[in-house]
Amino acid sequence: MRDSVSDYDRFGGSYQHNRRGDPEILAQIESELGDARSVLNIGAGTGSYEPTDRYVVAVEPSATMRRQRPQNLCPALIGTAESIPFDNESFDAALAILTIHHWPNLNECLREVRRVTAGPLIIMTFDPCAETEFWLRDYLPEMEDVERSRYPEIQVVQNAVGGECKVIDFPVSLNCRDKFQVALYGRPEEFLKQEVRNCQSAWKFLPDGCEERFVRDLSSDIESGRWDEKYGHFRTRPAINCQLRLVVSRPNDL
Repeated sequence: MRDSVSDYDRFGGSYQHNRRGDPEILAQIESELGDARSVLNIGAGTGSYEPTDRYVVAVEPSATMRRQRPQNLCPALIGTAESIPFDNESFDAALAILTIHHWPNLNECLREVRRVTAGPLIIMTFDPCAETEFWLRDYLPEMEDVERSRYPEIQVVQNAVGGECKVIDFPVSLNCRDKFQVALYGRPEEFLKQEVRNCQSAWKFLPDGCEERFVRDLSSDIESGRWDEKYGHFRTRPAINCQLRLVVSRPNDL
């Protein structure tokens, strides 16, 4: 298993500028939090999806991520989901936003997050088995294998977290502010920027030479017009159906 913390420490210096919280996604998260007043954000990163009107404790192992947190957010504690230094049911709710694919022991970590959470646990992740309209795999078929090896299947997540679960399929809008890969479906030029790719962890898991080939081929097709001939309709597509999911777990006794 690669050390994802080291990758973020080495390459994530522009994360705050490229991975900003998207208002539509944040609104859905806020809705699922309900009346929770205290929130644990585990694998918090730069705090893109942290609510600002509740008491939040953020936990993040990467020093580079912690340094980029905005001043209006609380400093993040150093730590991981494997061992959370709080008592049982210390928080009304918990967030795990695009982080569980970095956890070396999913079951153990989710049990630990559930232990300290009395109410909803909200996990944002990607379903590696779901259909997608995204064109990236046409240029880089190796990425599908990488993502399938990293992201747990949704049923596995549900089984691990327990409780009463619902899964929300979340389309991604054209102007999504959070530049994860599929958010750039209508802005292919963004993929040519090294700083953008550095903020998408999957590139570091590809076989040697794949990233360079992708950049070369995509750059050539954009310049020649071939990309727009085949995929140009995505430039004005308001949203795309993809693999983004919110898994919301609540204890059975709520």
